[in-house]
Amino acid sequence: MQPAGHHLAQLNIGRLIAPTDDPRVAAFMAALDTVNDIGKRSSGFVWMMEGSGEPGTGNTNTKVGNDPQAVMNLTVWTDVPSLESFVWNTVHRQVYNRRADWFEGLGKPHFVLWWVPAGHHPSVDEALARLDHLETHGNTDHAFGWSHLNDAQLWKTQSCAQVAAE
Repeated sequence: MQPAGHHLAQLNIGRLIAPTDDPRVAAFMAALDTVNDIGKRSSGFVWMMEGSGEPGTGNTNTKVGNDPQAVMNLTVWTDVPSLESFVWNTVHRQVYNRRADWFEGLGKPHFVLWWVPAGHHPSVDEALARLDHLETHGNTDHAFGWSHLNDAQLWKTQSCAQVAAE
């Protein structure tokens, strides 16, 4: 249940199968601006960690560790239905459904959700700590996946990777 005065933060990380300028990930890179623009215009969108601002790069310049192919997305939404609607009812779903074309399977949690006080913009370190907490402890009120949210339903029918759901 959403705590009063809180918004929903999410971190999603992935490791591209090739550098961002490689033709094997060109379609993904080309879709970033469109997906991010739709997200920013979506009902319930609050905030997104921004990248360099260079067209077609999204936030791919913010790396996980020292891995040049590890990329992340960090956003805040007013509530679960808003994030769910963006993820599963926009062009984002088409990109998500092609994730195996562009990303290596990590075999561990790569997606985490948590509640933040309204107005708070989480840092990368905070988000990575939440992901580590999820990996170590599983779903808790501190860090969780879709399956921890009773009002999140769309992930169940949209081929959501199990490791992202838990």
